[in-house]
Amino acid sequence: MFVSNAFSQKEDFKIVNNKNGEINIEFQLDGKTIIKTPKDGVWSVSYAWENDWMKKWEHSSANKIEKINDRTILSGEMNINNGVMLLSDSYKKESNGLIHVIRRFQWNGKDTLKNAVLSVRLSMDGKNLKPYMPGILFYGNPAGAKVNDKIIPVYKAQKGDFAIFEDHRFSMPFTMLENAKNLNAAAIHTVPSPVRGAKLNDQWWSLGIENYGNYTEFVLYSGPIGYNHQRSVAKALQTKPMKYTDTYINMEPGRVIEKEFYIELYNIEKEGTGFQRPVYTSIEMHKPFDADRFSSFKEIVSSKYEFAKTRWIDNGKDFGFGMYPLSSHKDIVMGWCGQADSPGYFLQKIGKYINDDSISIKIQNLMDYLSDYPIMENGMFNVGYSLSDNKFYGGDPVSCGQAMYNFAKAIEYAKKNKKLDTSKWEVFLKKCCDAQSKRILEKDWTPISTAEAFLIAPLAISAKLFKNDTYKKAALKAGDTFVKRHLSMKEPYWGGTLDATCEDKEGAWAAFQGFLEIYERFGNKKYLSYAKHAMDVCLSYVVVWDIPLPAGRLADHNFKTTGWTVVSAQNQHIDVYGVLFAPEIYKMGRYLKNESLKKISKVMYRSCFQLTDSKGSQGEQLQQTNFAQHGDMSNVHNLRGGYSENWTVFWITAHFLNAAAKFQEIGIEP
Repeated sequence: MFVSNAFSQKEDFKIVNNKNGEINIEFQLDGKTIIKTPKDGVWSVSYAWENDWMKKWEHSSANKIEKINDRTILSGEMNINNGVMLLSDSYKKESNGLIHVIRRFQWNGKDTLKNAVLSVRLSMDGKNLKPYMPGILFYGNPAGAKVNDKIIPVYKAQKGDFAIFEDHRFSMPFTMLENAKNLNAAAIHTVPSPVRGAKLNDQWWSLGIENYGNYTEFVLYSGPIGYNHQRSVAKALQTKPMKYTDTYINMEPGRVIEKEFYIELYNIEKEGTGFQRPVYTSIEMHKPFDADRFSSFKEIVSSKYEFAKTRWIDNGKDFGFGMYPLSSHKDIVMGWCGQADSPGYFLQKIGKYINDDSISIKIQNLMDYLSDYPIMENGMFNVGYSLSDNKFYGGDPVSCGQAMYNFAKAIEYAKKNKKLDTSKWEVFLKKCCDAQSKRILEKDWTPISTAEAFLIAPLAISAKLFKNDTYKKAALKAGDTFVKRHLSMKEPYWGGTLDATCEDKEGAWAAFQGFLEIYERFGNKKYLSYAKHAMDVCLSYVVVWDIPLPAGRLADHNFKTTGWTVVSAQNQHIDVYGVLFAPEIYKMGRYLKNESLKKISKVMYRSCFQLTDSKGSQGEQLQQTNFAQHGDMSNVHNLRGGYSENWTVFWITAHFLNAAAKFQEIGIEP
């Protein structure tokens, strides 16, 4: 075997010439091959389509090597249907350690090459390699698999498994494979693009993995997608996929198609950390830092509060901000979608940006009113009250934890300005904390999901607020429990969204918020690293690039996806939820001395104001990919670019104002 160093050994790249004179590629880390081209060859092209999938393959290795300036060029050709496909790969080692690849296909046949699929295939040896696809697949989505492996993408790292998705579905366009046994990982960062000559309108390249038992292939295809052993289906609906077939292309003579991507290899310290490095690589590659192209902080706060006032209820005995438009029904709901408790905190911090002399009265009446909601023995409480039915309802760890947090923050800041009477609020919060602490400190406490991590932050704040050591013990026990469960990513953060019981950013946020509060309130330094782990998962849901959109409501406004967040592995639309933890990301930027975190936090806040109308109203669900939950969902090809503007639950407004208050708390105007 003849081995030629295209780059130095340090650069971990080898051109390998086998006995037959065929040239292939290996990518190495510390002298060990991590990924390589398949045995079939460097290039693979399919030229038939049957049963909703690729059929008939031709493969080719390189027959020529050139060194031009700082690039190494591999060239070859492939005979298909009495024509010739000219092939080349251009490799360059970038200063950040990534290998930049441009793959070129040029069809030189006399006739159009029909039903073709172009590909990139790179093989990684090892069993049980765990994948990470931002916004889509988190170490295989094992939590979602336990709940329902029919409606949630699942990958068990077994022979025959595959997970391949459209470029535009990725919040950060990369796929990672972690080898926990060997403590190394590899990531492929794609440059997302639609495909010329596609059979379908708005057809894009796809990115994913295919498992062959002892090895797994990274794959990029010029269209085909699929998951859960179903070929040519899109994750299009909350409860089921939709057929998405005929994703081949037709290449006329002379047509050139290129695919650009980057290869990243690195060692990891321990299992469950492989995803972290490519998250930051993706941020630095895309540099989603330009906040000034979006509306100003002052405009956002003013607009959102004007809208909030349209939800204010005051009939002399009921006080609060309605979860729904008051013309439909009047429900005052704490936590999650309603966030009626949130103004008790944020109205104390944003007064200088709004013109409302009744703020103090609103806060007092609101919080006193909410303090009368019934509390159960286990510390949960009814979070909703329907004025039309005169009935309380609800009560779950997500909403209760969020409401307790806002109560704690409201009390904390009311005590500083001494303009409000917090006595009723304190009684309510203490009752909740007493019961929750008792429950958590029981030996048999076993939370179902990361949802209960929303209880950590309010318990930590209350421990300091009321000088209560029991609350501290409960917060620390809960924190340690979720550290043990999630840092290895054998069970990724999940279950923080009420309508998606799977891996989600809300579950990651619950842990991130809790770990950070423990660090800040008690000085436990190890919790800063735990907070970073959970934050990095949250970050991976943040869209770092402007996804080109087809004609539709989003394109009507030249909408920019950068800064928005994908909801979960089940609900694949984007929303504004990330604005809520944008201030915490900024704080982590301070703690970690990372300016990029500070910059992206500002973009997250300001970008998410897009599509707000003149009344301050904004819908919840935006369709950046082939996924929808509202409207006409009968045609998968019509889903992308849509917008559900009428689902305007109060959390959308409350999160902007709550985040504004938190930014003010740390002295920042994003």
